[in-house]
Amino acid sequence: MVTEPSEASGAPAPARVLVASNRGPVSYTRRDDGTLESRRGGGGLVSGLSAIGSDDDALWVCAALGEGDREAVRRTEGRLDPADTGGQRVRMLGIEPEVYAAAYNDVANSTLWFVHHMLYQTPLEPSFGPEFRERWAAYETYNRAFAEALAQEAAEGAAVLVQDYHLALVPGMLRALRPDLRIGHFSHTPWAPPEYFRLLPDDIAERLLLGLLGADRLGFLTRRWAGAFKECARAVLADHGLTAHWPEDGAVDGGPPYLTYPRAGDGPADGRTYLAVHGLGADGDFLRERAHRPDVAERMVTLREQIGRTADGTDRKTIVRVDRTELSKNIVRGLLAYRQLLLDHPEWRERVVHVAFAYPSRQDLAVYRDYTAEVRRTADAVNAELGTPGWTPVVLHVLDDFARSLAAYRLADVALVNPIRDGMNLVAKEIPVLSERACALVLSREAGACAELGEDALVVNPYDIGATADALHEALTMPAADRTDRAKRLAAAATALPPQRWFLDQLEALRA
Repeated sequence: MVTEPSEASGAPAPARVLVASNRGPVSYTRRDDGTLESRRGGGGLVSGLSAIGSDDDALWVCAALGEGDREAVRRTEGRLDPADTGGQRVRMLGIEPEVYAAAYNDVANSTLWFVHHMLYQTPLEPSFGPEFRERWAAYETYNRAFAEALAQEAAEGAAVLVQDYHLALVPGMLRALRPDLRIGHFSHTPWAPPEYFRLLPDDIAERLLLGLLGADRLGFLTRRWAGAFKECARAVLADHGLTAHWPEDGAVDGGPPYLTYPRAGDGPADGRTYLAVHGLGADGDFLRERAHRPDVAERMVTLREQIGRTADGTDRKTIVRVDRTELSKNIVRGLLAYRQLLLDHPEWRERVVHVAFAYPSRQDLAVYRDYTAEVRRTADAVNAELGTPGWTPVVLHVLDDFARSLAAYRLADVALVNPIRDGMNLVAKEIPVLSERACALVLSREAGACAELGEDALVVNPYDIGATADALHEALTMPAADRTDRAKRLAAAATALPPQRWFLDQLEALRA
């Protein structure tokens, strides 16, 4: 039980809505003079979770990611200055750097991410020995720090929304500490099928599932990922009393899907975990406003110069992709498909440019550095093989520039989004919203966004370079009326559940 502090105590009031995520809404860097510079984050997750606003009843709990963040924690005891956070109450956890690195890099990003995106080269990896067990212990410590902070900060009966695979153990840990709370967890990644999930050691697979089943509600980006979680739970926990209710239509046959599991000390009804789908959409209003600021207009001028014109002075077509150099994004095969387009249809030479933005990601991991280098090498090879003095086939940028990304969105004739596997992929939703040329969308069938956009996209197998090249040709030659109609429907579907509505829908369901 949590008692309300007296006004005279000076202690922060317990929060009635809490959000927990690895990354918070603000980060810090230390200037040369020793002062700290704060920077507000962006993206769909930050936009959605910012719906908690600056209400004193709401609190965001996050981890310190770097030395600047840790210094801010030391100076503020982890309770960040609202002037830095846009008025939000934020508690930042100063987890030991070694613990954080093992939990975040070695378990979350090098193991769980690889499992859910099915990225392992299984003849050689993974291999779970004593070193991994030490890293797993750090992951448990990291999750426990969040659970204890949430338990300390939450008011009686508060709603807690935990985010993503970094914090998969938090719901179960928090349930043990505070059974009075309403706990939700949302997975922003795909969920692996049982045969792949069970690459994990049996006890760890079980621990992850039981951790998540500590929640009252589990959220997923698509029904496909929710169904995969259900199948993993049935396969791994079959001997532990788990049962599944999975109607084909949630509006019929007894309501939404749920799993039951006998939690220690709880009655059967208390062991029920609902599975829900909330397909995060693009923030259309923000994107349209931001894309028409002066810095974006400047980037458009530069990009047009880099793209150039044909010999007869007409605008070249543009195929646009914007990604982090994340292994699952499939950038190299996208470049090879573009090369194949130019080989199969030489009439496109000098008439089209692939504008490819590949912003470095997780460069502290060698496999990501190697992948970034391969992206550069492949783009250079295409340009060396097929380029001419007046035409650079691939315009590649690797330095993150949000304004430049928005400029490319506006210039796109074709959007190429071909991930190997992706929980959703907001780029697939953002480009159709901003394109001024009624862009066609070439979309991987393995992107979560395909469930919502597939009818109006050109859907491809992300491993099939030839088929992707054919889809690019079809996109470039699509009749104008067809392109326009598809683009309108894509933009409408993309913005159907904007980030703040996405968050509030989950909060309202958790409180119900």
